[in-house]
Amino acid sequence: MRKIITIGESVLDTIFKDNVPMKSFVGGRVANAACSLALSGIETLMVSECANDHVGDIIVDFLKRNKVDVTSVDRYVNGTTAFSAIFESDNHEPQLVNYGTYPPDRFDVVWPRINEDDIVLFGSLYSIENPQRSRLYEILQYAADRKAIMVYLPGFQHGINYSITKVMPNVLENFELSNVVIASNRDIHDIFPRETGEQAYRNHMIYCNCLMHITDDLSTTVYGRGTAAPIEQPSNALGNALGWQAGYTAGIIYGMVAADLRHKTIANTDAQTWMQIAKGAYAFAEECAASATNCISSEFAQQKALELAKILATE
Repeated sequence: MRKIITIGESVLDTIFKDNVPMKSFVGGRVANAACSLALSGIETLMVSECANDHVGDIIVDFLKRNKVDVTSVDRYVNGTTAFSAIFESDNHEPQLVNYGTYPPDRFDVVWPRINEDDIVLFGSLYSIENPQRSRLYEILQYAADRKAIMVYLPGFQHGINYSITKVMPNVLENFELSNVVIASNRDIHDIFPRETGEQAYRNHMIYCNCLMHITDDLSTTVYGRGTAAPIEQPSNALGNALGWQAGYTAGIIYGMVAADLRHKTIANTDAQTWMQIAKGAYAFAEECAASATNCISSEFAQQKALELAKILATE
């Protein structure tokens, strides 16, 4: 079976209510999606970084417990692991304060072996902000040259007061490398404030084979080569947007593996196939939204692993 390579931040999030810490969990859409994919029976590797400290141990142990290969997680010694404090403001928008110190030579990771038809999931600030961006872009170019399928999560943590202008060239380069983009309405608005999802796709992502655009009501519109297919799918994030988005992302990639999408064939994948993949992702999304760890349950994982094994056995 081909493997999934996930590249992004792995942080410890702590939620505060009335200035009192309520719970902590390993966060990052990419890291949480990696765990659900690995639990589903797909070989999954995480490319990330955290310090050789106690918080870093918590993150790496969490990934290991969820069957993620952490060989390419850089454990640096001259710094501290990323930690996010999440406060609820009066308008209920999360306000984030990020902590963490890094060595001068960022993102000194061991490159994983990447083969044709492997799937590379990348996103977060790693993919747009220097100094780690330059190192990550080398890996992305290598993966594209190896004919991996590239899946991009644009945008950044909501609640960060961040200017997109200085990193727009990096965002556009990421679109050009990508086969599939998964973006919420908020992600699109953060990057292209005056454009709809369709306009953003037509104007900036036409290189991509597919944009999965998640609207505010959690429906999906699939944009592809000459197609725009809406999916009105009842769903509930249960107040856990991070878990929902991580689960949806994992579900899309699981569906791509189950549908046997390949580098040679993905450009010709029809709208109906993309719609079926998107519909299947909702089960992952709701499962993760209901989870304290933002990952699928062991029962759901076992079910999906068995389903995938049966599908692959008949191919």
